Amino acid sequence: MTKRYLVFISEAARTCGVEEFSRLLAGRLGVRAQTHVLDYRIWSLFGALKNVDAAVLNFPVVAWKKKLLSPTLCALVARFMRRDVVVVLHEWLALDWKRRIVLAPALVLASRILFSAPEIAAEFAETRLSSFVTRRRGMVPIPPNLLPPSELRQTPHSEALREQRRNGRLILGQFGSIYPKKQSTAVLQVAAELIAQGHDVGIVFAGSFIKGMDNVEEQFFDLARKCGVADRLLVTGYIADESTLFAIFEQIDVFCYLFPEGLTSRRGSVLAAALFGKPVVVNAPASAKALDHHDLFRRLIETHAIRMVPTNADIPTVASAVLQAAEDKPNKLDLVAGLETVWRQIVLAVDAA
Repeated sequence: MTKRYLVFISEAARTCGVEEFSRLLAGRLGVRAQTHVLDYRIWSLFGALKNVDAAVLNFPVVAWKKKLLSPTLCALVARFMRRDVVVVLHEWLALDWKRRIVLAPALVLASRILFSAPEIAAEFAETRLSSFVTRRRGMVPIPPNLLPPSELRQTPHSEALREQRRNGRLILGQFGSIYPKKQSTAVLQVAAELIAQGHDVGIVFAGSFIKGMDNVEEQFFDLARKCGVADRLLVTGYIADESTLFAIFEQIDVFCYLFPEGLTSRRGSVLAAALFGKPVVVNAPASAKALDHHDLFRRLIETHAIRMVPTNADIPTVASAVLQAAEDKPNKLDLVAGLETVWRQIVLAVDAA
C-alpha cells in the first residue's frame, strides 16, 4: 500500500533549515502528502488526518514559544486516530532545556524517530528520555535547503564584492546564521592570518545573527576590530531571495567553516555552497563514519568541492587550506543525480515507518 502523509509546517515566511526540510519533503512526496500548519485548531486537525496514514513532525519547530503544546496535541490526536507519527529530529542537546521539555511528550508518542545525523542519534540515546520512546529509529540524510537558481540578481552587495575581486582581493565567505556555537568568528581569525601572511582578503557573511542571544552581534564586531578586519567585513543580513543570495555566492572564492564538533551531515549551509561549485574548507567529522549514510556529502568530498582539515585544526592550517582551495577548482558533480539519490534515501526512510 502506498502511504499517505500529513506533513506539519509553520506559517513562517522566514524559514530555518528544519522548516525548509518539512516543506521540501512534502513537495517530494507529491500527491502522497498534504501539509498542515502546526496549531491548536483541533477540528481542522481531525479532518486533515482522516485521509492519511501517518503524520510527520520535524523538530525543533519554528517559533516554539508560540507553539508549546501544539506538537504534543498533534501527535496525540494522530495516535488517537491510529495514525503513525514519524518524528525527524534535527537537533537535541544543542537545544535549550526548555525546548527539549516541550518536545519530549511528542517524542514519547512517536511511532518512529529519524535522526538527521549519527551524532544526534548518539546524543539522544544517552539521555533518560531515550528509554521511554520507540526503538524504531533510523537515519535520514538532510538535503541542501536551497539550490542555485536559473538566474542571478545583482545587488550593491554582490557588485561591491565583484569590485574587490577585480582588484585582486580573495573573498572568504560563510553562509548561514551567525552564532557562537557555530564558531563563526573563526573565519575572522583565518582572514587575519592570511592578511598577516601578506594576502589581500575580504570577508562576507551571507546571513544574520541569531536573535535572542545577548551581545552576540556586538562581540562579533568587537573581535573583527581586534583582528584588524572590520574594514574588510560585510554581513549581509538575512536574504530571502535565492537569486540575490547566489549572486553573492558567485563572488566568494572560498567558503570556510570550523565547527566545534567538526562537519556533520546536517550542515545544509555547507551542502548549498559546495553544490554551487565553490570550494568549502571545513574541519573533518569527529567520527570517521559520520557521513557514511549521506552519499551526496561523500561524493562532494571525493570531487574536492568539500576540502577537510583535521577536526581540531589550528588557524594557520585552515588558512593554508583556504589558499590551496582558491587555486584548485573542484571537479564537476552531476547535481541532479546527486539530489535524486539523497531524496530517494529520505523517502525510503520515511516509508519504512
